[in-house]
Amino acid sequence: MRITLVHALKHSIAPIEASFAKLWPGARLMNLLDDSLSADLARDGGLSDAMTERFLALGRYAAGTGSDAILFTCSAFGPCIETVARAQAPMPVLKPNEAMVEQAAARGRTVGLLATFAPTLASMPQEFPASVKIVPKLAEGALAALDRGDRAGHDRLVAEASRDLRDCDLIALAQYSMAPAAALVSETAGRPVLTTPDSAVTKLKQMLL
Repeated sequence: MRITLVHALKHSIAPIEASFAKLWPGARLMNLLDDSLSADLARDGGLSDAMTERFLALGRYAAGTGSDAILFTCSAFGPCIETVARAQAPMPVLKPNEAMVEQAAARGRTVGLLATFAPTLASMPQEFPASVKIVPKLAEGALAALDRGDRAGHDRLVAEASRDLRDCDLIALAQYSMAPAAALVSETAGRPVLTTPDSAVTKLKQMLL
């Protein structure tokens, strides 16, 4: 099976590849990175028709390479990805968070949503069912630390931010780039932690095999 992975942040590549290596090593992966997507979203302050067209073009390109499925790892672009899914049906096209959202909704009524990219906290809570209470939390400065190459500093800031989510049933890490911090977050907050990469790989494997 060939899976196309579409990234808006270079930091997402290693965590999702690690999850595939752990959970589905037989899958063949193709990475598409356009880091201007996240920069342009941050600049524009919201999604646009032009952004949707860019996502549709990425979907067409991935389909044209013979991919069996597309997984987007960029968590702030849900409506754009839904448009791609409709255009490429019946090929599986997954939003980065949908598998984790399903797992979180099945396991808890109050979910702490921890993010390092602020626009994610504007779009992602709407992906959860109304029965789930979302407690959003931004790990200030963590993404900037990662951009400087400071993984340890990133993970420390994410873990520190998770202290405010101790009253939640579980914590969902919104960005793929946050997955390596999962164990530290669980230790710091004392709550179960879900990561987007592991959830997504598990779902794709169930859908395609």
